[in-house]
Order: sequence, then structure tokens, then C-alpha cells
Amino acid sequence: MKPDLSDYVASRQAILDRVRQILRDTMKLQVEPDAIDPDAPLFGTGLGMDSVDAVELVVQLNEVFGLELMGSEDASTKVRTANTIVDEIMGHSGEY
Repeated sequence: MKPDLSDYVASRQAILDRVRQILRDTMKLQVEPDAIDPDAPLFGTGLGMDSVDAVELVVQLNEVFGLELMGSEDASTKVRTANTIVDEIMGHSGEY
């Protein structure tokens, strides 16, 4: 793997691991963080988050990653899955 790609994959995995931990803590899930499917919907039939969970998640993402989603019109699309959250964080940080 190319060094750039290797760095990208490692960075993405580290962020995904942290997002999974935040999801577990926010939702008080009784599963290991790596058991959370990064493509599973967070709302509805996926993890079953509700609006209170969503607010707590957005607050945590702001505290940990500096990601401002409050008041964002498209916030619901940015927190659709763990992977969409990682995409948003990586885009926000400007690293990749």
C-alpha cells in the first residue's frame, strides 16, 4: 500500500474507532465498539437512535472533533451512519 493511502486508512480507522466508542457511550449500548457496523443506519431500524440520542451525539462530536452540526440543515445526512460521520470529520479536518 502506498504511504499516502496507508496514512489515510490508518487515520480513517482511528476516527471510526473513536466514533464507535462515542456511539456506544451515547446510546449506552452493551456491545463492543467494533461490533457496531459502520454502515448501519443510526436511526430507525439500525441502532434505533432517537432525537435525544442525536442531540447527545452531536454535542459529543463537537467536543471531541470540533464538528459543528447544530443548526445545520443537512445534519441528519451527516449523522446517518458511523461512516458518514467519519467522512464529515475527515472533510472538516481538511486532512484528506
